Amino acid sequence: MDAARASLKLANTHYENFPVASFLLPMRLRRPIGLIYAFARTADDFADEGGWSPQQRLALLDDYRRELDRIERGEPPTSPLFDALADVIRTHRLPIRLFRDLLDAFSQDVVKQRYENFGEVMDYCRRSANPIGRLLLHLYGETDPRNLAYSDAICSALQLINFWQDVAIDYQKGRIYLPQDELRKFRVSERQIANGDPEGPWWPLMRFQIERTRRLLQAGAPLGLVLKGRIGLEMRSIIAGGEIILCKLYKARGDVFHHRPRLMPLDWVYMTYRAVRAK
Repeated sequence: MDAARASLKLANTHYENFPVASFLLPMRLRRPIGLIYAFARTADDFADEGGWSPQQRLALLDDYRRELDRIERGEPPTSPLFDALADVIRTHRLPIRLFRDLLDAFSQDVVKQRYENFGEVMDYCRRSANPIGRLLLHLYGETDPRNLAYSDAICSALQLINFWQDVAIDYQKGRIYLPQDELRKFRVSERQIANGDPEGPWWPLMRFQIERTRRLLQAGAPLGLVLKGRIGLEMRSIIAGGEIILCKLYKARGDVFHHRPRLMPLDWVYMTYRAVRAK
């Protein structure tokens, strides 16, 4: 199986809260988006999955950096994924710095486990999520400043949604993305997270996170109407998926310890309906 086909298979089999290179997109965009997703997914797994030591994780991410360096110098990459990705980068003139931003965020996951305030969390989102949206806008040829700002809001919101639904999972990996100053403000201790306790101050803390994230997602939502055709349809579906997860978080009163929200088959049908109806 070549790198492009493997990338599309990965995009269609790995669970996400949003469609990746789905049937909603024009066929010409599915291959490049699948390759971008494969790059980000595999690099993220270096930081999160497997039994590697921190040093080994960072070394694997450095290997990806060296492949990007080869592409930038016009040299042939050494792996099938990057060979295919090089073609996409050249054809669509994708900024390599956006790929490097992703690697910087994944490397940060290896060495940083706590975030003092929301500004630190958003700086992480700027590198871990926003580059994906910007790369997609480059593929679409829609990179004016307004669209980039909309995209950043959507991507940061989706990253935050992942944080809130995965509080328990991330804690098992030693990480807490909830800002430390807000944990103190709402009087939620790390022991409460460790115990999976959704009582007392937990719901006020999570309600605050959900409401702020919803405002951020809504701030970027006009992009779904700005982008035309099937590209806009895909974007509206992505936004609808984020809204559904936020609604599930709210209905569970933030109890992600016992009710981690996921998109179910009927949710995907509703997302597509919402996307079509909103055009």
